[in-house]
Amino acid sequence: MKFSIINRGDQQSTEMTNLFYQYAKQYQLVEDQDSPDLIISIGGDGTMLEAFHSNQHRLHKVAFLGIHTGHLGFYADWQPNELENLVSLIANEPLKTIEYPLLHVKIKTNDYQEINYLALNEFTVKSTEKTLVMKVKLNHQDFETFRGDGLCISTPSGSTGYNKSLGGALIHPSLESIQVSEMASINNRVYRTIGASLLLPKHHYIDLFPESDQEIRFTLDHLNFTMSNVYSIQGFVADEKILFARYRPFPFWNRVRDAFIGNEHR
Repeated sequence: MKFSIINRGDQQSTEMTNLFYQYAKQYQLVEDQDSPDLIISIGGDGTMLEAFHSNQHRLHKVAFLGIHTGHLGFYADWQPNELENLVSLIANEPLKTIEYPLLHVKIKTNDYQEINYLALNEFTVKSTEKTLVMKVKLNHQDFETFRGDGLCISTPSGSTGYNKSLGGALIHPSLESIQVSEMASINNRVYRTIGASLLLPKHHYIDLFPESDQEIRFTLDHLNFTMSNVYSIQGFVADEKILFARYRPFPFWNRVRDAFIGNEHR
């Protein structure tokens, strides 16, 4: 088993990385930064997002595994006190994986450029200066004109993040879908939006068309950037998936309970 490590860079994560190397040597695991079978993220969900975006070109060849050093995250399954047991499992057990769906975002510009992105959590669209006005199409059919602060398009695993704070539903990652949630939409006698999150299955598309030539602020997981000259933004379930290593079960709904409810109601 060939592995590589990315860590958050804080003291605890660095110490855990060094300890992992010690155990890896003991169990004869091989480090390979260029073509690992397993990428180990030591930190939190942000570290996992960084690992994902650094390895999008080889998603079909690699699995990801998270060790959390801080607050429990949705992508970091293992705790520091389980490290030696984890390394032993990696060395001695066959690699088993589960697949999570991803979001594909396609941005077209007015000068006929096309830019493609993958998101593990979500992609958001906002105006930099004024109310965002977007013509919305679903499966290439007119749906509504959105006016408000912005729109969030999330994956099922990302539904527990920004999407949840917007009132969106929590979606199990076994459902190949994307969710579109509104940010402070304008609804009155003149302007109307659907006013609810939309869950789109695989092979369905959402297309957004800016009403005017406005500068748009985007977030892609943990990344931020702005663009002008945007003709359209399209979101749909990606063909690619991310693989997570599983050496023991981690039920999604248990993660949700632990993250948002805790132990008090068990």
